[in-house]
Amino acid sequence: MPPPTVPDRPRRSETAPVAPAASAGAARSARRPGPGDGREPGRSGPAGERRVPRPRRGGAGRPGRAPLAVAAAVAAGWAALIGYLPVAVVLGAARFAEGSGEVVGAARLGLAGWLLGHGVPLHTDAGPFGLPPLALAMLAAWRLNRAGVHVSRAVRVRERPTAGRALAVAVAVGVGYGVLGVLAALLLGRTGPTADPVRAGLTLTGFGTLAALFGAARASGVLVAVARRTPLVFRDGLRTGVVAALLLLGAGAGAAGLAVATGGGEAGDMIGAYRTGVLGQAGITLISLGYAPNAAVWAASYLLGPGFAVGTDTVVRTSEVSIGALPAVPLLAGLPQGPLGGVGGAVLAVPVLAGMAAGWLLARRRTRSAAERNAPPPGWAALLGAAAVGGPVAGVVLGAAALLSGGPLGGGRLAEVGPAYWQVAAGATVVVLVGTLIGAAATRAVARG
Repeated sequence: MPPPTVPDRPRRSETAPVAPAASAGAARSARRPGPGDGREPGRSGPAGERRVPRPRRGGAGRPGRAPLAVAAAVAAGWAALIGYLPVAVVLGAARFAEGSGEVVGAARLGLAGWLLGHGVPLHTDAGPFGLPPLALAMLAAWRLNRAGVHVSRAVRVRERPTAGRALAVAVAVGVGYGVLGVLAALLLGRTGPTADPVRAGLTLTGFGTLAALFGAARASGVLVAVARRTPLVFRDGLRTGVVAALLLLGAGAGAAGLAVATGGGEAGDMIGAYRTGVLGQAGITLISLGYAPNAAVWAASYLLGPGFAVGTDTVVRTSEVSIGALPAVPLLAGLPQGPLGGVGGAVLAVPVLAGMAAGWLLARRRTRSAAERNAPPPGWAALLGAAAVGGPVAGVVLGAAALLSGGPLGGGRLAEVGPAYWQVAAGATVVVLVGTLIGAAATRAVARG
């Protein structure tokens, strides 16, 4: 019996042409469950595995946009609560240690401290009290910055990032924060420390708007867009000035900490003189820590030369110290007893060294960036121009810090406490300008050689 013949496999050229779209559509139609095939819609395969459809972009699976007013109110309220609770706990502990165990009174005192931390002056029987604890102000600014970020995400500013939309978010957060400031001033009443509701509303509105604007601009991408449009010389100069200011503030913080540590015995005696027990002494210590950034700014002003005042007709600077009777505040235990002399005069070189360090960082950063792009090193004009811009920027930053760090501690001779901001701004501008120019030029010359 002859073997069966196997038909030849047809060649590709001999097969009938099939349209790709028609074959793909037929295959999809064959896989799609019909009304009578025994499979439920949304399931595939014999095991009945559920197929979860992927949400389309911009479809129903995407969360909706939150109203700006609601998002701003929630974010401002949360920022205010986080800033208020530490103050209420610390001041409440000190009040309970004194024997005044009233929850309502502790809550009111916490509101007064919270307003003071934002720069709202308080009216007391001893006179105006307007020395803000900068640690609390920094905490509030950080939380409001985060509020600007969260509200920008909630209302989707990044979909259409414009400066107007970022500003609208910041204003909404600031207005909500200002309303809370008015309510806090009204709740203080007319007994004990009081505050002007109008002043509180305006101050907290401006504070909240400025702090939230940075977060909104950063989250929406507006800040990056503005930075790209800014000339490189000004961008580098801005960064250099901020770095120099931070280095000076760090040097001031170190000097203030060393001074307080040197006078630690006197500070301990001041804390023990309150006789409020362990809880009260801990509260006094925490209050002093709240004013630690103020002391850092004052010490930076001391290193720059203008110094600061601890009362009317008083001055504390490297060349002169004239102070009278001081309140029993542990933070003031580290004040110098006289002008610097001998080896102590070397601290006057610290601001110049800070400026030189900022100029060195500028030159290193520009040289490294050019090497990564296989470009020639930065020219002298661009490098020295950025270093020159850093001086005024550092002056503005330190002058603003000096302005915010001072205020009255009551009436009489303690009506003026803190540095003169315009003297600090002028001194920082000159010193940092000289230092950054020297540091940038020396680094550029060494690298070229």
